[in-house]
Amino acid sequence: MREVRKGMLLVISGPSGAGKGTLYGKLLRDDPTMTFSVSYATRSPRPGEVDGRDYDFVDEEKFQRMVAEDGFLEYAAVHGHHYGTPRQPVMEALANGQNVMLDIDPQGALQVMERMPGCVSVFILPPSFAELRRRLEGRHTEQREEIERRLHNARGEVAQMNRYQYLLINDDVDAAYETLKDIVSAEKQRSVRYFPEMED
Repeated sequence: MREVRKGMLLVISGPSGAGKGTLYGKLLRDDPTMTFSVSYATRSPRPGEVDGRDYDFVDEEKFQRMVAEDGFLEYAAVHGHHYGTPRQPVMEALANGQNVMLDIDPQGALQVMERMPGCVSVFILPPSFAELRRRLEGRHTEQREEIERRLHNARGEVAQMNRYQYLLINDDVDAAYETLKDIVSAEKQRSVRYFPEMED
């Protein structure tokens, strides 16, 4: 038996504070077939973030130059800053049979879902807006005005959750992670990206 696989594009999205980073971090640690697409961001790094690992932090001028050159698979203005997924490394990885994960906001996710209809889209939900507020405040990385803006934006983002293939409530991180693993495992076996070749 010879197995041939086509790369899978996994789009993970949801409101800021839903716990996306925790879940995809576990998946990257446990699944050697998955690679992370590092997005460009025009904001400053948060404490603990590393340039080139969490984001490629760039100035607005460089970002807009890439927009003009059609260098992004998607890009959006989010919470007053610009974010974008560079097109070339994602397309190269998929062509080489690698699985690529995107952690992007819902604006960008909807763009990718439209341009890459074969992608797998997962929307991460907090158990409630009250819990989302608690998580955002507990990070101690944003001022109150920024937290209120993120909470306001979250309501609009959640209203579009039915546009995703999968919905995952993250109220117990271990249970949510097991569900995410199940989704990824099943999607790897779909006949659109898995081609076992039978020998005589």
